[in-house]
Amino acid sequence: MVFGMLIRCILCLVLSLVSVASLSAAQASNVKPSNETREWDATGTVKDLRTNEIVISHEAIADYMPAMTMPFKVKDRAELESVSPGDKIAFRLHVTDTESWIDHVAKTGTGSVSPAPNPAGSTAASNTSPRKRHPLLDYKFTNELNQAVRLSDFHGQALAITFFFTRCPIPEYCPRLSKNFQEASRKLSALPNAPTNWHFLSVTFDPENDTPAALKGYAETYNYDSTHWSFLTGPTNEISELARLSDLKFQRDGALFNHDFRTQIIDAAGRLQMVFPVGGDLSDAIVRELLKAAAPTNPPASGSAAASK
Repeated sequence: MVFGMLIRCILCLVLSLVSVASLSAAQASNVKPSNETREWDATGTVKDLRTNEIVISHEAIADYMPAMTMPFKVKDRAELESVSPGDKIAFRLHVTDTESWIDHVAKTGTGSVSPAPNPAGSTAASNTSPRKRHPLLDYKFTNELNQAVRLSDFHGQALAITFFFTRCPIPEYCPRLSKNFQEASRKLSALPNAPTNWHFLSVTFDPENDTPAALKGYAETYNYDSTHWSFLTGPTNEISELARLSDLKFQRDGALFNHDFRTQIIDAAGRLQMVFPVGGDLSDAIVRELLKAAAPTNPPASGSAAASK
């Protein structure tokens, strides 16, 4: 009799565990990805006004980012009608996983204004000429696996190279550049009969903080494949020189950086093929350019480029 009661107790316990597990699985299946909007109140000084942007030298935003100068998007241009460069303002910052913007812009005072940096970069992609071996190929760096690499190690592969830093807090900036590579990588891998001689290189301009270990952790958040995507750090002077050669402008602003955008495509022969001096969703354009850059025969895109060969 005691044995029978013991068996019944065990069966009840098993059924209870199965019920809990089933409920947990059902609840988990209903969980949807979150794109929750986070909000912060902030203050700063207007440096510049653009079509749908305002450049603000803002104070530290508590629990989000230190003081720096950068552009912010507005969804309603009317938000900017009552302010001018030099005005002190209060505003509210909204951030999701994919975008950021400000509203509730209110003038609180006036002050002097100095020329703003241009972290937004140019507004159009451009072909580059002449096509010749790019000097960045011979620089030595360290990847996220703590391995020494030179860009010339990738000879024979089409390269897409961009610049970033892992602590960048605004989704349209470095996170968007990394997402471009993530999406382009997925699209290239899914293409039938696609070439395999391509590689993405994300170069940090914050080597003090972006150690190989930090880069590895960051890379894993983008589900990267190390056979086709590397994250590079190196000596500050070499990164600065590489940025200069790439016409990338960046400068430290407090604990973070102001910077513009550069995504470069280098063909399998080591020649600079295309520069995208913009942010935004470039994944499809990167795929198109890499398919051309990876081709065994890669003729110049223009007559002027042909004359330089």
